[in-house]
Amino acid sequence: MPLPATAAAAPPTRSRAVGATLILASIRPFPRKPDRGRSPGRRRLEALKLPDHNLDKLKIDRRPLAPAPRRRRWLRYAVAAAVVIGAIAAGLALTGRPAVETTAVTSAYPYQNDTQLNATGYVVPQRKAAVASKGQGRVEWLGVLEGTRVKKDEIIARLESRDVEASLAQALAQVKVARANLGVEQAELKDAEIALRRTSALAPRGAVPAAQLDTDTARVNKARASLSSDQAAIASAQANAQAAQVAVDQTVIRAPFDGIVLAKHANVGDNITPFSSASDSKGAVVTIADMDTLEVEADVAESNIAKIRAEQPCEIQLDALPDTRFAGRVSRIVPTVDRSKATVLVKVRFVDRDDRVLPDMSAKIAFLSKPVSAQDRQPVTAVQASAVVERDGRPVVFVVKDDIVHATAVTAGMRIGELVAIRGVKPGDTVVLVPGAKLKDGAKVTVAKK
Repeated sequence: MPLPATAAAAPPTRSRAVGATLILASIRPFPRKPDRGRSPGRRRLEALKLPDHNLDKLKIDRRPLAPAPRRRRWLRYAVAAAVVIGAIAAGLALTGRPAVETTAVTSAYPYQNDTQLNATGYVVPQRKAAVASKGQGRVEWLGVLEGTRVKKDEIIARLESRDVEASLAQALAQVKVARANLGVEQAELKDAEIALRRTSALAPRGAVPAAQLDTDTARVNKARASLSSDQAAIASAQANAQAAQVAVDQTVIRAPFDGIVLAKHANVGDNITPFSSASDSKGAVVTIADMDTLEVEADVAESNIAKIRAEQPCEIQLDALPDTRFAGRVSRIVPTVDRSKATVLVKVRFVDRDDRVLPDMSAKIAFLSKPVSAQDRQPVTAVQASAVVERDGRPVVFVVKDDIVHATAVTAGMRIGELVAIRGVKPGDTVVLVPGAKLKDGAKVTVAKK
């Protein structure tokens, strides 16, 4: 089939794709006749057109996917609505309520005005001992527990003593043997001396040979030497007996002084070995402290040590007894400085003994400029000075209760630092820290969070 005129006129330099297009165009069953009214270029473009096909199916759909339905969306909306409603209600409720800061009524002590320096420390007994035995043995009896009060030389424990008691019996027997030998030698010496006197009386007259005199003299000297040896043997036997007695006594452990048992380190059946580090033996049986020697040891900065002097009055407060104050005196200033902490150890003794004070209790010490009276040691009710204001010519504080303030008349007293002593309220009450001039009795307030 002959090619159309438009195809035959195509330049020979077209690509293979264009040639394939022309071939496809040539097999149309009813090829279009060239329109004489169109330009040659237009006719060439129409000849290159591909057959009509629906290409919409080949397009990529770039539209976003529809979101999946969310369950319980209504619940989120309900929660959000509730929060908004609550905020609105809270705002309406607080409308017109002034925000105030509060403080608590507390207890103070008048002596705080005389405080020069404060320090912290611990209660330490100055007389304390880990009681043990010099001898080695097994604990046979233990008669104390923690907290037991003991007197000096009171028996605390006993060790097994059968072996040392046997040694003591043997030593005592040796003493008896030595004393018996001494008696024999004394008799021998007495007999030798009698014979020597008789021989000495007869020898000048020639009644006995001269050799007999020499023999009797040697016998006396020998008896005296034996007697001295027996006396030394007795002394040795007595020393051995005394050592055995000491060993027996060491099996009985006694209190070295009056005190209280702080700790029990051994039980019945434990081995006691002084100066031993073996895991199956104990070095001490109990620890005893003299409670009359309790003192508070506190570290004071070396920059403040000039404010401390011996016998300076102090007030001691124990954390275990916060409502009680104890009078104290500076007993010693240890003349050494801790380089690592730049502090000096100060020891404060208790003026009055109190059975409630125990070793290792933590304590606070106030070093005073002068002694305080018993009255100044009693607590008074106090509050921040800014909480006391005047209303109608009288001092009042505004007590807060259930977000409502109540103007309470008080009687103001002495200043104690930043506090002022008052009467009319009790410790623990909550009052407005700085009442405004417009704050009235019975007003509703909002307590500001600290």
